[in-house]
Amino acid sequence: MTAIPRRRPGLRSIAALTCGALATGGLVAAGVATLEPEAARASSHREAPLISGQPQYDNTDVYAFVSPDKADTTTIVANWLPFEEPAGGPNFFKFADDAQYDVHVDSDGDAQGDLLYRWTFKDHVKNGDTFLFNTGPVTALDDPDLNVTQTYDIDLLRLKNQHVMSTTKIADDLPVAPSNVGKASMPDYRDLRDQAVRELPSGATAFAGQADDPFFLDLRVFDLLYGADLSEVGRDTLSGYNVNTIALQVPTEHIRHSEAQPVVGIWSTTQRRNAQGDFTQVSRLGMPLVNEVVLPMKDKDKFNASAPWNDGDFLQSVTNPELPKLIEAIYKIEAPAEPRDDLVSVFLTGVDELNKPPHVKPAEVLRLNTAIPPAGEPKRLGVLDGDNAGFPNGRRLTDDVVDIALQVVEGELLGKKNDLGDAVNENDQKFDRSFPYVALPTAGSRGPVAKQDGAQGSGRNLINGGAAVAGSSADDSSTVLLASAGAAAAGVLLVGLGLTWWRNRRRNLPY
Repeated sequence: MTAIPRRRPGLRSIAALTCGALATGGLVAAGVATLEPEAARASSHREAPLISGQPQYDNTDVYAFVSPDKADTTTIVANWLPFEEPAGGPNFFKFADDAQYDVHVDSDGDAQGDLLYRWTFKDHVKNGDTFLFNTGPVTALDDPDLNVTQTYDIDLLRLKNQHVMSTTKIADDLPVAPSNVGKASMPDYRDLRDQAVRELPSGATAFAGQADDPFFLDLRVFDLLYGADLSEVGRDTLSGYNVNTIALQVPTEHIRHSEAQPVVGIWSTTQRRNAQGDFTQVSRLGMPLVNEVVLPMKDKDKFNASAPWNDGDFLQSVTNPELPKLIEAIYKIEAPAEPRDDLVSVFLTGVDELNKPPHVKPAEVLRLNTAIPPAGEPKRLGVLDGDNAGFPNGRRLTDDVVDIALQVVEGELLGKKNDLGDAVNENDQKFDRSFPYVALPTAGSRGPVAKQDGAQGSGRNLINGGAAVAGSSADDSSTVLLASAGAAAAGVLLVGLGLTWWRNRRRNLPY
């Protein structure tokens, strides 16, 4: 078991920091008897009963941070559609075309959005007579071989007292980066992703498409907090899964109230059409893990349909949390005394001298102080390790919100020192150094044949009668698709007869 390193002295630059661990939902741990402090909890992205059956509309995570390579801008990343298995074809993963994907910005702390960025998507199919997502190797987003595509618009709504004052279209028919089908289909996926990054006339930069799931954690905690058996902790159970990402980098001056009041509150929601044709909010996410492990079952769907200015309805779940009691019952770690006022500030108000706006109305949103510059060397424990540019001041992709949450929910800021964590300290894929920062999605095909040099060059358009088979240049009926590099050991799959039938069918021949 990999031990969590002890923290260095001088971790807290803000003594009164009350990191909203409950808001981030830290589950578990140890540190008792022979148990090492490494068990953890985490977000499965399936926060509430209703939304778990509607993955296209399910918000998974929201990130907001001052851009590390462009400090006069703020980057917002929001993800949807959890647990995308990379090889999930032939119908790969797309945004819903009957939804409004919204990112809200509260610039004055009154729990009401002042700006709303809205993404809407359109589906496009070039050839409905094939089951194929792509009909040959794809080298550009406008490649005719990319059979199924999406485009999107972004509208900026300016609000006052919950009423729309104006609407401006800031992006029109931008291309979505497709699912990463595999090396044979998309020989240079990074190039496709780069083509999907677009600068807007407003000065913003936008991206929408598939990405590696940036959340890192060990999810098996939901097996009764490991049943007090910590022998299997430390595996990133989101490794290898993708999500659908929207990202927007905007000049900071566009979203904050003023230089004197630089704190913004950010959250995302999804609206979909109901049976009457009206849009209804079905998902909401700001601080990570709130709905999943903070709120009881009876309130989960209500939270997804609610707005931040009504978050007083959920205060009891914060001040009298269930989680520490469960940990105490299983691991005999004494739960901190209630009411947990130490958990309220980040969850609802922001932290004094860090990211609490004046005259704040308590609300569950991700609060970012845009006046704090990005860290040259970000620390995964964020503010707990003296890095005020990190969580809970906004949320960066590299922030280890699980460990931060766990340590605080077990009383770190009440004098109960601990170094609890889930032994998963970083993402399995490296994040990019420039916008949109998220890692490339895992490809659907990852075997030896897909990785062979030159494999992509030999594929040809199947619809036009070519044999789009990795490593094959023959155009006859004896084409063979190797099931593995060791064909003698693993065997081969003969597809020649099927390809002959397909070609002849296209030529109107009987066989």
